[in-house]
Amino acid sequence: MTKSIFSFFTVLFTIGLIAQNKTNYWQQHVDYTMEVDMDVDNFKYTGTQTLVYTNNSPDELKRIFFHLYFNAFQPGSEMDIRLQTIEDPDGRMITDNKKSRISTLSETEMGYLHATSLVQDGKKVTFSEEGTVLVVDLASPIPAGGKSTFNMDFKGQVPLQVRRSGRNSSEGVALSMSQWYPKLAEYDFEGWHADPYIAREFHGVWGDFDVKLTLDKEYTVGGTGYLQNADEIGHGYETPGTKIKKQKGKTLTWHFKAPMVHDFMWAADPDYIHDIQQIPDGPELHFLYKNNPEILENWKNLQPKTVEAMAFFNTNIGPYPYKQYSVIQGGDGGMEYAMGTLITGERKFSSLVGVMAHEMAHSWFQQVLGTNEAKHEWMDEGFTSFISTLCMNHIMNQEKNNPFENTYKGYRNLALSGKEQPQSTHADRYALNFAYGISAYSKGSIFLSQLGYVIGQDKLMETIRTYYADFKLKHPIPNDVKRTAEKVSGMELDWYLTDWTQTTNTIDYGIKEVTASDTNTKVTLERIGLMPMPMDILVVYTDDTRETFYAPLRMMRGEKENPYTGIERTVLNDWPWAYPIYEFVIDKPLSSIKGIVLDPSQLMADVNLENNVWQAE
Repeated sequence: MTKSIFSFFTVLFTIGLIAQNKTNYWQQHVDYTMEVDMDVDNFKYTGTQTLVYTNNSPDELKRIFFHLYFNAFQPGSEMDIRLQTIEDPDGRMITDNKKSRISTLSETEMGYLHATSLVQDGKKVTFSEEGTVLVVDLASPIPAGGKSTFNMDFKGQVPLQVRRSGRNSSEGVALSMSQWYPKLAEYDFEGWHADPYIAREFHGVWGDFDVKLTLDKEYTVGGTGYLQNADEIGHGYETPGTKIKKQKGKTLTWHFKAPMVHDFMWAADPDYIHDIQQIPDGPELHFLYKNNPEILENWKNLQPKTVEAMAFFNTNIGPYPYKQYSVIQGGDGGMEYAMGTLITGERKFSSLVGVMAHEMAHSWFQQVLGTNEAKHEWMDEGFTSFISTLCMNHIMNQEKNNPFENTYKGYRNLALSGKEQPQSTHADRYALNFAYGISAYSKGSIFLSQLGYVIGQDKLMETIRTYYADFKLKHPIPNDVKRTAEKVSGMELDWYLTDWTQTTNTIDYGIKEVTASDTNTKVTLERIGLMPMPMDILVVYTDDTRETFYAPLRMMRGEKENPYTGIERTVLNDWPWAYPIYEFVIDKPLSSIKGIVLDPSQLMADVNLENNVWQAE
């Protein structure tokens, strides 16, 4: 008799939802207008930026901060030193002889981004660089509800591809331009979030972008925003049948506009192939990839899978709000940005589809919801991992009984390693990349799959859709997810959010004893770990019939519906968490019982599965 007696199942369905407005909610707004000239011979660029900042907060602002991310790619930067001092550095950023790749960059290979002038409403301001952050003391405070316009000149140098951004990647992509412009830091109800760029991901202010990029006309560009001058540019963007006039000179100026996004990415290469797929009643999909014969078949086959993935996410999360999405070969792995992603392209087909699905899913959980990834990275990486795992199971016909099996294995490895830190840890403050990765991706994914165990799979999927509908474009925090699940399920879930994300308490329940009691059978369960959970118990009888018992957790103040269609369920008395021992009686003799299993779905992240099964001798 195996531990996986009962197969895992997931129910996905669509419900129409009405968004509910949060009261007393505010967020900042910024509008960027930028003109940039890129020299593709030396990878230096100059730019002007006009930024209109709307202070919707109740606070007067006397300072603002900009991110200057490219300054991280210099020998001696905080990112460089962290690479040299962390026990398990990111292998993509380390040379063959175990040195930080940043430390080896020469003056012409490193990155930089500097403001050369800055005025506020026509008045010069005082500003200073502190690594990857520009600190600006304002000429005049911005009052609550006020606006201010900043005009900046800036210059930069694109670093050799080390992490996410850069030039001349290992796959030969010329320019992967992410984190490339002076980006205003976010200010919210917690204050400023001007985190230095050390390793992790990002947080930004929503706004409208108007960007003009001038570079060598042989280069094809893709990324964030809608191209405004497609019939002048060509490169596959033009209206079908349009004859593109030959442009004089060596450069073209690409004009993009992007409404209500919190970042702007672009990539460019002279050898890009550019394909377009139009989804009926959906966004236009753009694919830009190198003209490399070894990858062409995979990239062609990727396109219908991308259409399927878009449909899956639209159904199970909510409608994608933009009219365009681009999948672009570039970067150093996979990374999501507004209206598109950079992914490495020299992969096996299943891997190519997998990275596309994962990065596309981010477009909902990060680019539309916009969680602060420095503080709550698990809400983005974990939720994205959860839904993209279901997506891959669907579009690749994987039909796994439990598609999250490896996710749970990864979490147990961390939980039992002694290296785990709470998910409330700042993303840069994890002692190990190993601990960060499993906490963000695996434990973050389990937050949702295990929530389905607690409240029911249908209520879980309704929670996801309601959460997206209610909090899109609003930078949600962990309590917003918890409160949404409470409203959908009718249960109290503060215990779940607290223990799973703010502690390293583990779940460990076991079958302590199964004994005969007259003509009945007494089952004694024990709670060994500190984290509370309700209990699903499956009993398999000697005639191969099955029955389930359900012990709700008292502090839940509610019960989930029977998840096991066609199997009789008995709802037992609530189990108060403080009691380590719990007993119940099966109204059948011990001799009629073949085996008993705790959590047959295996969606509860119990760290010791050995004591979850009892078998008759």
